[in-house]
Amino acid sequence: MSTRFTGKVVLVTGGGSGIGRATAAAFAREGATVVVAGRTAAALAQTVALIEADGGAADSAVADITDDEQVRGLVETIVARHGGLHIAFNNAGTVGKPGLIPDQDKAVFDAVVATNLTGTWLCLKHEIAHMRANGGGVIVNMASNIGAHGRRPGMATYAASKAAVSVLTRNAARDHIGEGVRINAVSPGATDTVLSRRPGETDADRDARLAEAVPLGRVGATEEVASAVLWLASDEAAFAVGHDLVVDGGVTA
Repeated sequence: MSTRFTGKVVLVTGGGSGIGRATAAAFAREGATVVVAGRTAAALAQTVALIEADGGAADSAVADITDDEQVRGLVETIVARHGGLHIAFNNAGTVGKPGLIPDQDKAVFDAVVATNLTGTWLCLKHEIAHMRANGGGVIVNMASNIGAHGRRPGMATYAASKAAVSVLTRNAARDHIGEGVRINAVSPGATDTVLSRRPGETDADRDARLAEAVPLGRVGATEEVASAVLWLASDEAAFAVGHDLVVDGGVTA
Protein backbone atom coordinates (compact mmCIF):
# COMPACT_ATOMS: atom_id res chain seq x y z
CA MET A 1 0.00 0.00 0.00
CA SER A 2 1.43 3.38 -1.04
CA THR A 3 1.72 6.19 1.49
CA ARG A 4 1.34 9.10 -0.92
CA PHE A 5 -1.78 10.36 0.91
CA THR A 6 -1.08 9.16 4.44
CA GLY A 7 -2.48 11.58 6.99
CA LYS A 8 -4.85 13.20 4.46
CA VAL A 9 -8.62 13.36 4.82
CA VAL A 10 -10.30 13.11 1.43
CA LEU A 11 -13.90 13.81 0.44
CA VAL A 12 -15.34 12.10 -2.64
CA THR A 13 -18.86 13.16 -3.62
CA GLY A 14 -20.85 10.72 -5.71
CA GLY A 15 -18.80 8.04 -3.96
CA GLY A 16 -21.41 5.30 -4.07
CA SER A 17 -20.57 3.96 -7.51
CA GLY A 18 -18.54 4.27 -10.71
CA ILE A 19 -15.66 6.73 -10.89
CA GLY A 20 -16.39 8.01 -7.39
CA ARG A 21 -16.11 4.55 -5.85
CA ALA A 22 -12.96 3.69 -7.82
CA THR A 23 -11.32 6.98 -6.85
CA ALA A 24 -12.24 6.63 -3.18
CA ALA A 25 -10.71 3.15 -3.15
CA ALA A 26 -7.57 4.43 -4.88
CA PHE A 27 -7.09 7.22 -2.32
CA ALA A 28 -7.57 4.74 0.52
CA ARG A 29 -5.00 2.33 -0.95
CA GLU A 30 -2.52 5.20 -0.85
CA GLY A 31 -3.06 5.91 2.83
CA ALA A 32 -5.88 8.48 2.95
CA THR A 33 -8.89 8.47 5.21
CA VAL A 34 -11.72 8.74 2.70
CA VAL A 35 -15.23 10.08 3.29
CA VAL A 36 -17.68 9.18 0.53
CA ALA A 37 -20.79 11.32 0.20
CA GLY A 38 -23.98 10.97 -1.78
CA ARG A 39 -27.74 10.65 -1.49
CA THR A 40 -28.00 6.85 -1.10
CA ALA A 41 -26.76 5.46 2.20
CA ALA A 42 -26.73 1.83 1.04
CA ALA A 43 -24.47 2.54 -1.94
CA LEU A 44 -22.08 4.57 0.23
CA ALA A 45 -21.97 1.74 2.76
CA GLN A 46 -20.95 -0.67 0.00
CA THR A 47 -18.05 1.60 -0.95
CA VAL A 48 -16.94 1.85 2.67
CA ALA A 49 -17.13 -1.94 3.05
CA LEU A 50 -15.02 -2.50 -0.07
CA ILE A 51 -12.36 -0.07 1.14
CA GLU A 52 -12.25 -1.55 4.63
CA ALA A 53 -12.03 -5.09 3.23
CA ASP A 54 -8.95 -3.92 1.32
CA GLY A 55 -7.37 -2.61 4.52
CA GLY A 56 -8.25 1.07 4.00
CA ALA A 57 -9.93 3.68 6.20
CA ALA A 58 -13.30 5.00 5.06
CA ASP A 59 -16.41 6.74 6.31
CA SER A 60 -19.64 7.90 4.69
CA ALA A 61 -22.04 10.83 4.96
CA VAL A 62 -25.41 11.25 3.26
CA ALA A 63 -25.78 14.66 1.63
CA ASP A 64 -27.47 16.29 -1.36
CA ILE A 65 -24.91 18.58 -3.00
CA THR A 66 -27.66 20.79 -4.45
CA ASP A 67 -28.61 21.93 -0.91
CA ASP A 68 -26.44 24.67 0.60
CA GLU A 69 -27.05 23.70 4.23
CA GLN A 70 -26.43 20.01 3.56
CA VAL A 71 -23.09 20.77 1.91
CA ARG A 72 -22.14 23.07 4.78
CA GLY A 73 -23.09 20.30 7.20
CA LEU A 74 -21.13 17.73 5.19
CA VAL A 75 -17.88 19.67 5.52
CA GLU A 76 -18.54 20.39 9.19
CA THR A 77 -19.23 16.69 9.83
CA ILE A 78 -16.01 15.61 8.14
CA VAL A 79 -13.98 18.10 10.14
CA ALA A 80 -15.66 17.06 13.40
CA ARG A 81 -15.13 13.36 12.76
CA HIS A 82 -11.66 13.42 11.24
CA GLY A 83 -10.04 16.68 12.28
CA GLY A 84 -9.89 18.37 8.90
CA LEU A 85 -10.39 18.20 5.14
CA HIS A 86 -7.31 18.23 2.94
CA ILE A 87 -8.50 16.99 -0.47
CA ALA A 88 -11.89 17.00 -2.20
CA PHE A 89 -12.99 15.31 -5.41
CA ASN A 90 -16.28 16.92 -6.48
CA ASN A 91 -17.44 14.03 -8.60
CA ALA A 92 -21.22 13.91 -8.17
CA GLY A 93 -23.08 14.64 -11.37
CA THR A 94 -25.90 13.66 -13.69
CA VAL A 95 -26.38 13.35 -17.44
CA GLY A 96 -30.13 13.95 -17.56
CA LYS A 97 -32.36 12.80 -20.39
CA PRO A 98 -30.72 13.75 -23.72
CA GLY A 99 -32.78 15.75 -26.16
CA LEU A 100 -32.87 18.76 -28.43
CA ILE A 101 -33.50 22.04 -26.64
CA PRO A 102 -37.00 22.73 -28.10
CA ASP A 103 -38.09 19.20 -27.11
CA GLN A 104 -36.64 19.17 -23.60
CA ASP A 105 -38.55 20.00 -20.43
CA LYS A 106 -37.17 22.83 -18.34
CA ALA A 107 -37.20 20.44 -15.37
CA VAL A 108 -34.45 18.40 -17.06
CA PHE A 109 -32.32 21.50 -17.59
CA ASP A 110 -32.88 22.62 -13.99
CA ALA A 111 -31.92 19.21 -12.57
CA VAL A 112 -28.73 18.91 -14.62
CA VAL A 113 -27.57 22.43 -13.82
CA ALA A 114 -28.51 22.04 -10.14
CA THR A 115 -26.31 18.98 -9.73
CA ASN A 116 -23.44 19.56 -12.15
CA LEU A 117 -22.95 23.31 -11.77
CA THR A 118 -24.71 24.56 -8.65
CA GLY A 119 -23.69 21.45 -6.72
CA THR A 120 -20.05 21.86 -7.70
CA TRP A 121 -20.20 25.57 -6.80
CA LEU A 122 -21.65 24.78 -3.37
CA CYS A 123 -18.98 22.16 -2.72
CA LEU A 124 -16.27 24.62 -3.70
CA LYS A 125 -17.82 27.31 -1.49
CA HIS A 126 -17.67 25.26 1.70
CA GLU A 127 -14.49 23.32 0.93
CA ILE A 128 -12.51 26.46 0.11
CA ALA A 129 -13.85 28.24 3.20
CA HIS A 130 -12.46 25.47 5.40
CA MET A 131 -9.22 24.95 3.51
CA ARG A 132 -8.11 28.56 3.26
CA ALA A 133 -8.63 28.95 7.01
CA ASN A 134 -6.68 25.79 7.80
CA GLY A 135 -3.47 25.85 5.80
CA GLY A 136 -4.77 25.11 2.31
CA GLY A 137 -5.84 22.04 0.40
CA VAL A 138 -6.50 20.53 -3.00
CA ILE A 139 -9.74 20.24 -4.98
CA VAL A 140 -10.45 18.31 -8.19
CA ASN A 141 -13.75 18.92 -9.99
CA MET A 142 -15.44 16.48 -12.34
CA ALA A 143 -15.94 18.10 -15.74
CA SER A 144 -16.28 16.09 -18.99
CA ASN A 145 -14.88 15.79 -22.48
CA ILE A 146 -18.43 16.78 -23.52
CA GLY A 147 -18.57 20.53 -22.92
CA ALA A 148 -15.48 22.70 -23.20
CA HIS A 149 -13.69 20.05 -25.28
CA GLY A 150 -16.34 18.46 -27.48
CA ARG A 151 -20.04 18.36 -28.25
CA ARG A 152 -22.56 15.58 -28.94
CA PRO A 153 -26.01 15.65 -30.59
CA GLY A 154 -28.79 16.05 -28.06
CA MET A 155 -26.37 16.81 -25.20
CA ALA A 156 -26.51 20.62 -25.15
CA THR A 157 -27.75 20.87 -21.56
CA TYR A 158 -25.16 18.47 -20.18
CA ALA A 159 -22.41 20.03 -22.31
CA ALA A 160 -23.27 23.53 -21.10
CA SER A 161 -23.21 22.43 -17.45
CA LYS A 162 -19.84 20.71 -17.77
CA ALA A 163 -18.29 23.52 -19.80
CA ALA A 164 -19.35 25.80 -16.97
CA VAL A 165 -17.62 23.52 -14.46
CA SER A 166 -14.42 23.78 -16.49
CA VAL A 167 -14.54 27.59 -16.47
CA LEU A 168 -15.60 27.70 -12.82
CA THR A 169 -12.59 25.54 -11.98
CA ARG A 170 -10.13 27.78 -13.78
CA ASN A 171 -11.48 31.00 -12.33
CA ALA A 172 -11.64 29.60 -8.80
CA ALA A 173 -8.10 28.26 -9.19
CA ARG A 174 -6.82 31.74 -9.99
CA ASP A 175 -8.80 33.26 -7.12
CA HIS A 176 -7.61 30.90 -4.40
CA ILE A 177 -4.14 29.58 -5.21
CA GLY A 178 -2.69 32.52 -3.27
CA GLU A 179 -4.57 31.22 -0.23
CA GLY A 180 -3.05 27.77 -0.56
CA VAL A 181 -6.03 26.10 -2.23
CA ARG A 182 -5.07 24.38 -5.50
CA ILE A 183 -7.97 23.58 -7.84
CA ASN A 184 -8.08 21.56 -11.06
CA ALA A 185 -10.57 19.48 -13.05
CA VAL A 186 -10.63 16.13 -14.82
CA SER A 187 -12.62 15.56 -18.02
CA PRO A 188 -13.19 11.87 -18.78
CA GLY A 189 -14.62 10.45 -21.93
CA ALA A 190 -16.80 7.33 -22.05
CA THR A 191 -15.89 5.25 -19.01
CA ASP A 192 -16.99 1.79 -17.86
CA THR A 193 -20.01 2.92 -15.84
CA VAL A 194 -23.77 2.72 -16.34
CA LEU A 195 -23.73 6.27 -17.72
CA SER A 196 -21.75 5.12 -20.76
CA ARG A 197 -24.52 2.78 -21.93
CA ARG A 198 -27.42 3.91 -24.09
CA PRO A 199 -30.93 2.76 -23.09
CA GLY A 200 -31.23 -1.00 -23.65
CA GLU A 201 -27.56 -1.35 -24.52
CA THR A 202 -25.41 -4.14 -23.07
CA ASP A 203 -21.77 -3.72 -22.11
CA ALA A 204 -20.81 -5.68 -25.22
CA ASP A 205 -22.94 -3.40 -27.43
CA ARG A 206 -21.39 -0.32 -25.86
CA ASP A 207 -17.86 -1.69 -26.24
CA ALA A 208 -18.44 -2.41 -29.93
CA ARG A 209 -19.87 1.08 -30.52
CA LEU A 210 -17.03 2.83 -28.70
CA ALA A 211 -14.37 0.73 -30.37
CA GLU A 212 -15.32 2.61 -33.54
CA ALA A 213 -15.73 6.05 -31.93
CA VAL A 214 -12.67 6.19 -29.65
CA PRO A 215 -9.24 6.45 -31.36
CA LEU A 216 -7.74 4.22 -28.64
CA GLY A 217 -10.36 1.62 -29.56
CA ARG A 218 -12.01 1.00 -26.19
CA VAL A 219 -13.96 2.41 -23.27
CA GLY A 220 -12.00 3.87 -20.37
CA ALA A 221 -11.63 2.11 -17.03
CA THR A 222 -12.78 3.84 -13.85
CA GLU A 223 -9.33 3.16 -12.40
CA GLU A 224 -7.74 5.16 -15.23
CA VAL A 225 -9.79 8.22 -14.34
CA ALA A 226 -9.02 7.65 -10.67
CA SER A 227 -5.30 7.66 -11.45
CA ALA A 228 -5.65 11.05 -13.13
CA VAL A 229 -7.54 12.45 -10.13
CA LEU A 230 -4.92 11.16 -7.70
CA TRP A 231 -2.13 12.73 -9.74
CA LEU A 232 -3.89 16.11 -9.76
CA ALA A 233 -4.42 15.80 -5.99
CA SER A 234 -0.82 14.80 -5.25
CA ASP A 235 2.29 16.84 -4.56
CA GLU A 236 3.58 15.61 -7.94
CA ALA A 237 1.08 18.01 -9.56
CA ALA A 238 1.96 20.95 -7.30
CA PHE A 239 2.56 23.27 -10.29
CA ALA A 240 -0.75 22.33 -11.98
CA VAL A 241 -3.25 25.10 -11.22
CA GLY A 242 -6.55 25.61 -13.06
CA HIS A 243 -5.88 22.71 -15.42
CA ASP A 244 -8.65 20.63 -17.02
CA LEU A 245 -7.14 17.20 -17.68
CA VAL A 246 -8.84 15.31 -20.52
CA VAL A 247 -8.83 11.50 -20.23
CA ASP A 248 -10.81 10.24 -23.22
CA GLY A 249 -8.72 7.92 -25.37
CA GLY A 250 -8.10 10.60 -27.98
CA VAL A 251 -11.72 11.52 -28.80
CA THR A 252 -11.14 15.26 -28.50
CA ALA A 253 -7.45 15.27 -29.47
